[in-house]
Amino acid sequence: MSLPIERIAQIERRHEQLAHDMGNPALPREQFVALSKDYAELTPVVEAAKSWRALLAEQAELQAIPASDEMHALAQEELASIAERLPAAERALALQLLPRDAADDRSAVLEIRAGTGGDEAALFAGDLARMYERYAANHGWRWEILSQNAADLGGFKELVASVSGPGVFARLKFESGVHRVQRVPVTEAGGRIHTSAATVAVLPEAEDVDIAIDEKDLRIDVFRASGAGGQHVNVTDSAVRITHIPTGTVVAVQDERSQHKNKAKALKLLRARLFDAERERLASSRSADRKAMVGSGDRSERIRTYNFPQGRVTDHRINLTLHRLPEVLEGPGLDEVVCALVAEDEAARLASLG
Repeated sequence: MSLPIERIAQIERRHEQLAHDMGNPALPREQFVALSKDYAELTPVVEAAKSWRALLAEQAELQAIPASDEMHALAQEELASIAERLPAAERALALQLLPRDAADDRSAVLEIRAGTGGDEAALFAGDLARMYERYAANHGWRWEILSQNAADLGGFKELVASVSGPGVFARLKFESGVHRVQRVPVTEAGGRIHTSAATVAVLPEAEDVDIAIDEKDLRIDVFRASGAGGQHVNVTDSAVRITHIPTGTVVAVQDERSQHKNKAKALKLLRARLFDAERERLASSRSADRKAMVGSGDRSERIRTYNFPQGRVTDHRINLTLHRLPEVLEGPGLDEVVCALVAEDEAARLASLG
């Protein structure tokens, strides 16, 4: 692997200069905060470079031991060990040098919608929602439903949730696309296998500074929330629908009994959708062939099949098949799929550097 030596050296010099500047007691707090952020971003690169350089220095030192020296045999063993460790150190450094998606560290908004398959698709959408909720719990992330539209026989026609925690978007962003299920529906008397689908979209959660929303660009409608009846039927106009007039984007939230809370959730969802649309626009303008090996995140792209009769899950983008369907749907097994997708993406980006 060929590493950009001069670029690494520039980063190391910049890191050292930042450390020096931050030590100035007269430095204004705002500047210190800005420098600290830059310093923190460069630190992983510098640490990976330090480990790599240490191996190179040790290698050079051992190679300098003459064959006549009594330490020569031991040195050859150490050299063999370094030769095995160097590729991993180089790869770790190269990964740190890759351009990072600024949204990777963010929380995410997860949207799940039943697709083709009627009631069975809605039940499958419910299975996916539970899978992601459990996956979030396993990682210590916070799961909050922003909006949901339950189906008559169970599951969801649509569910939107906020998943909060460090690095959520980096782990979940490859889940965007069409998820297909093959199984015998509970409503099928003949025992025939049906194919249904649900669509997943993962959006990075937007911050106030990302998207400036002018109040005059919003049309806010309030209405009475619909429900299945019972003591919790909403008798006030607490549901909120917000239309972003310039883009025509519409969001509606009715889960909370408070109009104020529903409006806050709707604005959160609107920001995420507008931010995602802007990211897509910028990415498309920068590169026409921006699709990664693991997919573009296109909502229409079929990415995964969950086959119940065979107990398998297949991710079509990386040709990965796991015969542990229950474990994947319970959450823990999904980690293996996610890790494989992340690794494939890293490999593709490393190859593009060369």
